[in-house]
Amino acid sequence: MIFAAKAAAVLAVRFKQPAVLGELLAGIIIGNLTLLGFDTFSFLKNNQELAIFAELGVVILLFEVGLESNLKEMLAVGMKSFAVALLGVFAPFILGYYISALLIPDLSDISRIFIGATLTATSVGITARVFKDLSCLQFLESKIVLGAAVIDDILGLIILAVVSNIASTGSLEPFSVILISLKAIAFLFLAVFLGVFFAKRTLRILAERWNVPGMMLSAALIACLLGAYVAHLFGLAPIVGAFSAGLVLDEVYFKDFNSQKTLEDYIQPISFFLVPLFFVITGLNVDVSVLADPMILLSSFVLCLIAIFSKIISGWSFPSKEKLSRLLIGVGMIPRGEVGLIFASVGKAIGVVDDRLYAVVVVVVFVTTLITPLALSALIKGGMKNEISQKNGGSSL
Repeated sequence: MIFAAKAAAVLAVRFKQPAVLGELLAGIIIGNLTLLGFDTFSFLKNNQELAIFAELGVVILLFEVGLESNLKEMLAVGMKSFAVALLGVFAPFILGYYISALLIPDLSDISRIFIGATLTATSVGITARVFKDLSCLQFLESKIVLGAAVIDDILGLIILAVVSNIASTGSLEPFSVILISLKAIAFLFLAVFLGVFFAKRTLRILAERWNVPGMMLSAALIACLLGAYVAHLFGLAPIVGAFSAGLVLDEVYFKDFNSQKTLEDYIQPISFFLVPLFFVITGLNVDVSVLADPMILLSSFVLCLIAIFSKIISGWSFPSKEKLSRLLIGVGMIPRGEVGLIFASVGKAIGVVDDRLYAVVVVVVFVTTLITPLALSALIKGGMKNEISQKNGGSSL
């Protein structure tokens, strides 16, 4: 799988595309070799050990993205990110609910709600990797998209919890909605504000008293995994915790370690191993055989258009006076990736998503995941990169 990821990444780069696109395609090819009668690798789809590697990969990726982001700059665009996330959740939810009823008339109300909820998801891992591959993480648009994607995931997980609660109890419990929302707010407060307070002091103590070889890397990994675990305890996605941990760990906090390497230099070898596995495994779960059913193909095509359009319009949630590349922001919110697959899997497990509906969701995830790296790369490399840089006064706010 590592060989396939790197070989496909090399081909993608040679065709002037982000490496992540090659890794996704590698997974799709491996996962669908059974259609050609070659089932040697079919066991990979349900391999729990690989699933752990994939989860670690996306956690490390979001931790890296957090490290390369600036907390003050993220807070500065916080309201802009919230506006993008709010529209990026509301539009696909409403469109998904009503359009799915027209496409598949026999769907129950709860199934239509679940389709809408699934379309609200945004895979921050896909977009973050593309921005990272194209060296665009410092652009203002990138910060807004990544901030919005994190908020989007939190809002989406709240919706998922609410819908799951309705499916299991048969009714909406307002207390559960309030409790889930309060947990999300509490975690963000603890992670950002208390994290900054304790990180600086804890790392200084480690550097002065426990500075043995490898302590700098170990401290960073402990913060990353602890953040992911605490987010899980709060009922949120672990990637939200990993991103928050990276966000609060300013490079200046590690100056007392007197290392010639930066923290990113230490993390990078781990990232080179785990992150490609995550994208290959994401591709493994895409079953292209579902396209053989004309009804599924038509429903998938319409919902793909809705999934793309509803996220693009989220980039237009700014006043006209804002000098932002709204199209880039909207496109950055398109991929559903692993988040969409998680939503679909939960729906199938609780019985509100049947095999037919699951196939439609998988196609939507497949298309939105593949189209985003291509579209972002085309926008940035097609001249927008210089335009954005000039608008942002270089590479920072």
